[in-house]
Amino acid sequence: MKILVACEESQAITKELRALGHDAYSCDLLPCSGGHPEWHFNYDVFQVIEENGGTLQNGSLVNDGLDWELMIAHPPCTFLAVSGARWYYHPDDSGMPTSERRPHPRFPDRAEHREEAVEFFIRLCEAPIEKIAVENPVGIISTRYRKPNQTVHPWMFGDEASKSTCLWLKNLPLLEATDIVGKGERVVLSSGKSLPKWYSDALTNAKSSAERRTLRSKTFKGMAEAMALQWTVQ
Repeated sequence: MKILVACEESQAITKELRALGHDAYSCDLLPCSGGHPEWHFNYDVFQVIEENGGTLQNGSLVNDGLDWELMIAHPPCTFLAVSGARWYYHPDDSGMPTSERRPHPRFPDRAEHREEAVEFFIRLCEAPIEKIAVENPVGIISTRYRKPNQTVHPWMFGDEASKSTCLWLKNLPLLEATDIVGKGERVVLSSGKSLPKWYSDALTNAKSSAERRTLRSKTFKGMAEAMALQWTVQ
């Protein structure tokens, strides 16, 4: 199959698809970190969709005239996930109706960025490709677009970790669990709340906000394998 993996600089799913013999390519505004620039489009995903290919990061050209048969997309969740909701409003306005709250002083344009993120997400879901899967954590999309078809975790596919991964599907089956294991360690914070250890480590070990986003958005290997195998069965 000719497959586009959108918003994926890590190439985690692209590699699994390639291992199965598919003509798969990643696409992201960032250069790939997965080690295969010959499989990576380093520019706008909608241009790649419209042209059914284009120029890869290594300078070679994909120009076979064939339509994309499947797209698996991972749009950025920074402005969509519920975990970032506290950054939309001024902390002193917590007791007020949301319509009366002021923007957060550190992020005064966050609401505008959220609208752009919602529009981008919906464009991916409604792209002119026969089969589509779009993933994101729990967030605003469920009310602004539609509820996901399913929610899965890495521990359903052999990796001992919890990470709510919502899937919006078009002409694709629900993912079936392949190897249910433990849900992974958690770290208890001073507030009494807890986080999955892998997530806490990402927050602690990242050297920049960009690296933190990359670590938090990682695709676990078991889930990548399941997506590659189960969504390409003809």
